Amino acid sequence: MKNIRESCFALLVVGVIATAVPASAHHGTGVSYDASHPITMKGVVTEFHYANPHPQLYFDVTDEKGNVVHWGGEFYPNPAQLIQGGWGKRRSEAALPVGMHITITVSPSRAGTPVGAILKLLNDQGEVVMGVAGGVPGQAPPPGPPAGEQKQPEQK
Repeated sequence: MKNIRESCFALLVVGVIATAVPASAHHGTGVSYDASHPITMKGVVTEFHYANPHPQLYFDVTDEKGNVVHWGGEFYPNPAQLIQGGWGKRRSEAALPVGMHITITVSPSRAGTPVGAILKLLNDQGEVVMGVAGGVPGQAPPPGPPAGEQKQPEQK
């Protein structure tokens, strides 16, 4: 009987650990990125991936010495939230072609690497791209028509 109790207890402990680790591993945004020191840069899109759990944007920034720094940015919100805001995969990919000039604000990596959580993203006309217009990582795009689009008047 003692072996069965010990086995059940061990199984319970393993089950609790197995469920707790994935829950704590996801969304370490505050741990990974420093939202208290956002950085705004001008760059050029080099690559874009619309994928779960968060779309990724890669872009080049020329520093004050003329050196090109390759950056990576992680979008918050996730694709499901972006779709709710009108930014499906096709529209998002069309809005971020390779070579496009952008102004981007990120919460930089706490490790000092050239990566960050994207807080604000504007195209070269100053229009919001992918519903990311500021706020904090994890904030969903506002409801209503996607940025740059006018709401159509109702037909009577």
